[in-house]
Amino acid sequence: MMVTKKDPKILIPTYEAVGVIAAQSIGEPGTQMTMRTFHYAGVAEHVPTGLPRLIEIVDAKKEPKKPIIDIYLKKSYSRSQAEVEKVAKELGSVFVSDVAIIADDLENRSLKIEFNEKDGRALGVTFSMLKKVVEEFSDNTRVSGNKITIKPKASRKKDKENPITAKHVRRMANKIKDSIVKGVKGIHRAVVVRSESGEYFIRASGFNILGASEHPAVDPSRVYTNNIKEIERVYGIEAARNAIIKEINDVMEMQRLYVDIRHITLIADAMTYSGDIKSIGRHGLSGEKVGVLGRAAFEETVKHLIAAGSTAEEELLVGVTENIIVGQTVPVGTGKIKLVMKNK
Repeated sequence: MMVTKKDPKILIPTYEAVGVIAAQSIGEPGTQMTMRTFHYAGVAEHVPTGLPRLIEIVDAKKEPKKPIIDIYLKKSYSRSQAEVEKVAKELGSVFVSDVAIIADDLENRSLKIEFNEKDGRALGVTFSMLKKVVEEFSDNTRVSGNKITIKPKASRKKDKENPITAKHVRRMANKIKDSIVKGVKGIHRAVVVRSESGEYFIRASGFNILGASEHPAVDPSRVYTNNIKEIERVYGIEAARNAIIKEINDVMEMQRLYVDIRHITLIADAMTYSGDIKSIGRHGLSGEKVGVLGRAAFEETVKHLIAAGSTAEEELLVGVTENIIVGQTVPVGTGKIKLVMKNK
C-alpha cells in the first residue's frame, strides 16, 4: 500500500523504541505457547509448531527439524485427484532399500541384491530401473532372475593394486541402500491434500524446490517449503524475508495468539537487512552490537569484557542496554530530544 498523505494512525513518533515494543509484543505471547506439537494432516510425522518452531525460525537454523514442502500443480492438473496422485507418485523418492533386499557376503567380498516384485509394483519401480542404478556402482555385475550379484573390482593407485576389504563392501552396501531409484531427491512420503478452494496439491516431507519444479505438471511459482534457508538459496533474500513473516505469523495464529504484523516484519527486516539471514542471538544480531556492554549484558559476559579490555575498545554508550547499566537516560523517546530555550 502506497501512502500519499500523512495519516496520524500510521506514523510512528520520532525516536520511538520500536525494537523494545516488538520484542515485548512477541516475547509475551511466546510465554503463553504450549510446547505441544501439531499433527499435519496427511504427512505421517509431527511438525514442530509453537515455541520449538519459533525458536527454530529466530535461531536461523540451517534446516527445520521436520521440513515440509507444498507443491501446487498447473491448473490443468490440480482439479483431478487422480492426476495429482499420479504426479505425487512420480515426485516421491524411492530408495533401493524400499524395493530390494541387500545382503553383503563379506567372505567372498560380494553383494547380493534381490528385487521385491510386490514392493516394486506398488511403488512403480521395475527391475531394469533397479539394475541401472546398481550398475553405476560397479560394472562387474551378474544377473540371475530377480537377483543381482556385484563383485567390486580392486582399485589401482600408482601401479599398486589395493585389495577389496570387507569394510569397502559394507560401505558400498550402505551407499546402494541410500540410492534413489525413482522420484526427486529430498522429497519423501508425498500425499495429496485438498485446499479450502477445492484445489488438490501435494504435501511431502523434505525439501527440494528446484527438483520439484522440473516436473512438467508442477507450477514453479507456487512451490513452498518451511525451510527458510532453502527459499533464500533459490529465490533470494526478499523471498526469505516474506517466508520469515509467514512462518512466525502461522505459529502465532495456530496458537490463537494475534500479534500485529508490524512487529513481525520488524524482526524479519532485522534478520535479513544485511543480505543474509542472521539469527537473533550471540552468533547473530546480539553478538554484533556496537557497544561492549551491550554484548556483555546478553551472553558470554567475561569473554566480551576481556576481549574489549585487551584491545582497549571504546564504549560510546549508543544503545539502550549500555545506558541502563551506567544509570543514564536511555537514548530513545524523550531521552533523545534536547530542548533549547531562547533567552530573550
